[in-house]
Amino acid sequence: MKKRKWIMNKFALVVKQDDHSHHIAAKIKAALCEGGWTFDLEKAELIICVGGDGTILQAVHQYMDQLQDVQFLGVHTGTLGFLTDYTQNELEEVIQAILTTEPEVYESKLLEITAYGKEVKRYYALNEMRIENVIRTQILEISIDEEPFEICRGSGVCLSTQAGSTAYNRSLRGAVIDSGLSIMQLCEITGIQNSLHRSLNVPYIMTDTRTVAFRSHTFDEATLCYDHLHASLEGIKKVTCRMSNKKVIFSRYRPYSYLKRLKNLY
Repeated sequence: MKKRKWIMNKFALVVKQDDHSHHIAAKIKAALCEGGWTFDLEKAELIICVGGDGTILQAVHQYMDQLQDVQFLGVHTGTLGFLTDYTQNELEEVIQAILTTEPEVYESKLLEITAYGKEVKRYYALNEMRIENVIRTQILEISIDEEPFEICRGSGVCLSTQAGSTAYNRSLRGAVIDSGLSIMQLCEITGIQNSLHRSLNVPYIMTDTRTVAFRSHTFDEATLCYDHLHASLEGIKKVTCRMSNKKVIFSRYRPYSYLKRLKNLY
């Protein structure tokens, strides 16, 4: 992540769909409007996400076409939020910080996923992309920078960013990556290993300058999952992934301890 400065006075809210989160959001909206800020869904500069990590992902995709003009701040209303900076018990603190403090902001790159078929379709992900097949064994030929790397057989693969290393990637026993490192991490999903076929079978961490390509005889029963969203891969011949020039910008109104946040995760 890269530090930047940003001065703002327009905000919007993206809220988890439960009564408690909407109650918290209403308090934030009233306090900020009273403090001189303007609520503006279309031209917001600060997107306040009230809920959890899923709410932040929803907000990122909702404002995908405006990422260069907005930044994100999370207020957590559940039991655990890795991407959120404040909890519901720190409501007064976060309101005062927004009204009185100029934040430092940090940039996190998105994965760019391109699916090639009759049409070329492009998707973006903050955490990870996955190619998954729950119907039959998915055979994937994987190349990196157009150099053949390996053939994976199993349920699929997961390619995550640093931000996503603590999400689905962690459940696959992938490495948790320290804050500030821009990488991509490749993990198999229930890979098949036997005397006739073996793949690397451990996470592979690569620089963010790589381009990873996935080819298969057929993707017709496979699904492309990107963050909390998904798309069919029917008719697709190849999927490529690289780090995009698109970035998500997070505000930081107080010191950020990645290690403390990581310890709270487990």
